[in-house]
Amino acid sequence: MSDTHPCAETLRIAKAEARARALAARAGCDPALGTAMAEHLLRDAAPPPGAVVAGVWPMPGEMDTRPLLQALHGRGHTLCLPVTTKRGQPLVFRRWAPGEAMARGPAGTQHPAGGDEVTPGWILVPLLGFDRAGRRLGYGGGYYDRTLAALPGAIACAYGFAAQELPEIPAGPDDVRLSRVVTEAGLIRLGVPA
Repeated sequence: MSDTHPCAETLRIAKAEARARALAARAGCDPALGTAMAEHLLRDAAPPPGAVVAGVWPMPGEMDTRPLLQALHGRGHTLCLPVTTKRGQPLVFRRWAPGEAMARGPAGTQHPAGGDEVTPGWILVPLLGFDRAGRRLGYGGGYYDRTLAALPGAIACAYGFAAQELPEIPAGPDDVRLSRVVTEAGLIRLGVPA
C-alpha cells in the first residue's frame, strides 16, 4: 500500500502530464533565443544596481542564459550560480564570474567548481512551464520552491520560452507563485504582486 495521499498522487500525475506537454513545447525552441530574453530582461526587469544575482547555467534544451550572465557581469553585478543540494534542501549559491571553472552536478546540472557561498537578492528561476496566474512548473525536485521560501526578501524572475506557457499549471500548497516571467517575446507580469 502506498503512503502517498490520494490528493498528492493526483497532483503528482497532473504535474507529470504538464511536464510532458511543456517538454514537448520546448523541444522545437532554439536555445539561442536567450539573447532576446536577456535584452527584454535588462530593459524591463533588470536587477537593481549592486544586487547579488543568482543566475542559472543552461542544461541541454534550455534557453541559453550565458548572454544574460555576461551582460549582468558587465554591469558590475556579483553573480552566483546554484549548487544542487541533497534532496529536500534549498539550493546554495556560489560566487561565480564568466570564464571561471564549472563542475558537473546531478541530473545534468553544472555549478561553480569553487567560489564562496553567497546569498542572492535577485534570483533567475528556470522553468518547464508557467501560466498567467504565476504558477511555475519545474523538474520536480522542489529546489526553487524551497529556496524562494527560504529567501522571502529576494526578487525572483522566471525565464523560459514563450512556447512553455500553458493554460494552467497544477500546483500544491508548497509551490511558490511568481510575479513575472521573461521570454524571447518579452516580459510577462503574472497574477501575483511583485
